[in-house]
Amino acid sequence: MKIWHGLSKICLVLIGIALILLSPLMGMAQTELEGATPPSVTTPVGESDQILEEEAMLLGETPIVYSAAKYEQKITEAPAAITIITADQIRKYGYRSLHQVLQSVPGFFISNDRLYDYLGIRGFNRPADFNSRFLLLVDGHRLNDAMFDQGPIGTDSPIDVDLIERVEVVRGPSSSLYGTNAFFGVLNVITKRGRDIKGVEGSWENASYTSNKGRVTYGQKLSNGLEFIASGSYLYSVGQENLFYPEFNTPATNNGIAHRMDQDTFQNFFAKVSYGDFTLQGGYVGRKKGIPTAAFGTVFNNGRDAAVDRRGYVDLKYQRDFMNQLTIRGRLYYDTYYFRQDYLLNPVPVPPAQDIAMATEQAGGELTLVKRLFEKHKVTLGGEFRSQFRMDQSNTGPLPPQTYLIDNRTSNIGAVYFQDEFVITDRLILNAGLRYDHYSTFGGTVNPRTGLIYTWRDTTAKLLYGRAFRAPNPFQQFNIVSNASKPNPDLEPEIINTYELVLEQYIGHHLRGSASVYYYEIDKLIDQVLDPSDNLLVYRNGNKITAKGLELTVEGKWPSGWDGRVSYAIQEARDSASDQLLTNSPQHLVKGNLIIPLFRDKVFGSLETRYMSSRLTLSGNSAKSVFLTNVTLFTQRLLPGWEFSAQVNNLFDYHYSDPTSGQHVQDLILQDGRTYWLKLKYHF
Repeated sequence: MKIWHGLSKICLVLIGIALILLSPLMGMAQTELEGATPPSVTTPVGESDQILEEEAMLLGETPIVYSAAKYEQKITEAPAAITIITADQIRKYGYRSLHQVLQSVPGFFISNDRLYDYLGIRGFNRPADFNSRFLLLVDGHRLNDAMFDQGPIGTDSPIDVDLIERVEVVRGPSSSLYGTNAFFGVLNVITKRGRDIKGVEGSWENASYTSNKGRVTYGQKLSNGLEFIASGSYLYSVGQENLFYPEFNTPATNNGIAHRMDQDTFQNFFAKVSYGDFTLQGGYVGRKKGIPTAAFGTVFNNGRDAAVDRRGYVDLKYQRDFMNQLTIRGRLYYDTYYFRQDYLLNPVPVPPAQDIAMATEQAGGELTLVKRLFEKHKVTLGGEFRSQFRMDQSNTGPLPPQTYLIDNRTSNIGAVYFQDEFVITDRLILNAGLRYDHYSTFGGTVNPRTGLIYTWRDTTAKLLYGRAFRAPNPFQQFNIVSNASKPNPDLEPEIINTYELVLEQYIGHHLRGSASVYYYEIDKLIDQVLDPSDNLLVYRNGNKITAKGLELTVEGKWPSGWDGRVSYAIQEARDSASDQLLTNSPQHLVKGNLIIPLFRDKVFGSLETRYMSSRLTLSGNSAKSVFLTNVTLFTQRLLPGWEFSAQVNNLFDYHYSDPTSGQHVQDLILQDGRTYWLKLKYHF
């Protein structure tokens, strides 16, 4: 097929990148291996110990992951393909938001419509999907809201990137443990603890487009065992002063120029307190983002179009490990989300507007028991209940007074799940799980997952199957924008079945390679389409989607500070009925990352490159391929307490665009060219 014709050329590019990035490291590795012994893992008690722990994850010990099975296990034993991004990598690559962290993950790609960042994987990133096919967790707490099912990964996230200790990326269906949204995978953001800060730190950032951000964080662990961290951040960005959209290039619409419509501002707060077996944490973000694209047929360059997002949560967690190899975990939580947007329509003679507002509140609890039985079985049994007791949507127009939508709903969700990790032999593990979810709105759904994992010396093979679902959300079922969209209360859950073979190979103490070949089918896909009978957008259960692909990754880390990763993904996702490739679905992704120690452990340079092949748009056009390069300079301990970072994004000023959704007149949205970023941090 056509997708495979360019494979040899892409492989040559991949090999070239690998040689460039890793050849100097290979020589260093050979020298070290001649007389070095693998380091041991130490218990982290501060920043230096945390760095040693991160190095040991690749150097001396197999990395540990929690999110794949809801307990800690080696990634070689986890029933999934795993990627872990550490705090040290986040600092040295200069990542400023969660979306930039995820952009670096092998096989992932991001698109942006000047309002939100949208995450894609394995050739799938549908227009108007608010990251609802990934489950986003913070320390195990679900962040996807009850209105859009949105996982916030941009400036709408309540977690500042400087508070991230690591990000666990678990690929594949995980509804057998987590329920809805764990469709393509689970992203668990593990936050720092008070002991990781040990005092006060503040940072200031300046970037292109008159962007400034400040943060203050205080964390400590006391002698009585009480540990806490609290942090607050604020950002204001003017954004691009002038954005040109040729679709509006007339004198009546400012010749296609949206002037000062790209502003972005947020404030977020996070706090966590731990004592004994209990941990209480919470987060909040308030964000206002200008909308320069005139989505949903609004007046172009009207000076006021903006979206407001406010989300917050409180989570109380209990965990107790008993002597008889029994662990009990409990969680109680509360979440709130608010969204508001004004749509300015038809400015003559008086500017009428539609005011769209959405508010949700939900609360719930979860209880999980993990027990070792008969030496060879590790059994997980759990239950969860979530009450979405407020799901309000309104759409009103003031001139003349008119109500398009007032919709107030509630929903209850209950679930039970079971999982068994069966050690058949010293080399062979069977992991199998099942979860039943019941919704008060549409009934029940059962989702299994099975993994057969074989390990021999430094090689691991995983044969995986998983089924997951995504429930329709209130926005897709009931929302109305009078001139642009209509509801569909008859939506059914969409289902994915994924089959995957994963091979992982450790090469000495410093290199790790992985390969994953997969095939998945999606039934009853919930997709936004244009109804030709009335020319309105509507969400419907669509055709079956099939996809296949291959992902390759090689990563390495050395005690001297060298850290590199190169990856390649080839994928083909199609609509089964039409046999057409999906829109916004690149067939090739190539990424290279390298951290270079320039002066002992004090000055580092980093290089990040990524290539993404062309993508189809909704109108059948093509978004050209993308090749981006970012370079970063990072310093630490040159002066006591100080860190400095400087970065140039899109170094070669590559011009590229992302495909849009049906709510836009534009077929493509132009992305930022070359930008800079500076950061100064002080710890005292």
